[in-house]
Amino acid sequence: MPLLHYENNNLYIENVSLKTIATEYDTPSYIYSYAALENNWHTFNHAFASIPHRICYAVKANSNIAILHLLATLNAGFDIVSVGELERVIKAGGNPNKIIFSGVGKKQTEIERAIQAGIYCFNIESEGELDRINDIAKQLNKTVQIAFRINPNINAQTHSHISTGTKDNKFGIDIDEVVPLAHKVTTLSSIKLIGIAAHIGSQITDMGPFLKTIDCLLNIYQQLSHLNIKLKHIDIGGGLGITYHNEKPPAITEYADALKEKISGYPIEIILEPGRAIVGNAGVLLTRVEYLKHTQHKNFAIVDAGMNDIIRPALYDAWQNILPVELHRGDKKHYEIAGPICESADVIGKNRELVLQVGDLLAVDSAGAYGFSMSSNYNSRCRAAEILVHGDEAHLIRKRETITDLFALERVLQSVTP
Repeated sequence: MPLLHYENNNLYIENVSLKTIATEYDTPSYIYSYAALENNWHTFNHAFASIPHRICYAVKANSNIAILHLLATLNAGFDIVSVGELERVIKAGGNPNKIIFSGVGKKQTEIERAIQAGIYCFNIESEGELDRINDIAKQLNKTVQIAFRINPNINAQTHSHISTGTKDNKFGIDIDEVVPLAHKVTTLSSIKLIGIAAHIGSQITDMGPFLKTIDCLLNIYQQLSHLNIKLKHIDIGGGLGITYHNEKPPAITEYADALKEKISGYPIEIILEPGRAIVGNAGVLLTRVEYLKHTQHKNFAIVDAGMNDIIRPALYDAWQNILPVELHRGDKKHYEIAGPICESADVIGKNRELVLQVGDLLAVDSAGAYGFSMSSNYNSRCRAAEILVHGDEAHLIRKRETITDLFALERVLQSVTP
């Protein structure tokens, strides 16, 4: 059965009606499919089963603890970029020894906590970070495993905001600096270099950039091997895209076969950091039409989900399919699906052909990645509820925020008499 399907003109996710979920949990709400998450994970794991591999889910894509727990029970590793994500993984039952800590701006306190927690590896982004980790490891009397995250200067052919592998980007170590830094590591008693890594961007829909990246990493691997520097792993990062509209990304099995062909014969473990490819098409954002506004120029459907709930359309000009939860007969009109936020950029979908009535529910498809995790309280709006559907049951995995929650950390200063 497909993730989303219509029964008697009503839209279902697995075996639960989205209309029923809206009645119980209100809107806007994020709704995820347990079956889709589990299937995407197994597809990745099985695709690489013939070679040593480690799949580290990119927590930034969706960091809900229930989803992290599901992946931890499937024996996932995790790719994190903050101490907050570290604590989420631990809270969810993830094994710290399966965590890779990426990110260009790790604070001292974050490094200390990660070392104390016993993570598997830091992906190092600069010489300054290498020195900082070495100093902290010495103070803690620990030996820390690291990998060099390399900037291969490869254009991922994706949106400029999510391209991370060119010389214009802040991420990674320049190729020419790798060998000198590797020599430096051999002089550091608290650091052990075990891998090299690259992550060139997100929502990549062509194999070409991936293959160029792994060629670059294998070239560096060979250079280091000739210097008698032995590595345990090559980390190819994440970035495999999904279909939102008319994109045709490689299937997970096609992606795996191409990478395995490159790496077969090398005595090395491959590490991958998929996020969107696991969770992206496993979720929808459920929203309700509050007003229909017809002008001589355009038809607007004003919904209760805004750019604070889903910022991808405003930030990346992203296109996501928008489906009616209940099918009506009638003449279709072209609508701009707009939110309530006081910004002209608050548009979820443009030029969508729909039959709509006030009060109708809409589902923004493929919203599992970078939806809730990038949401905010802009305009003092409460963040949405999150629901996980498993078969014919819907489970609340994050309560809707309340107005009281918005003020909980704020304090009024008492007037001071001069």
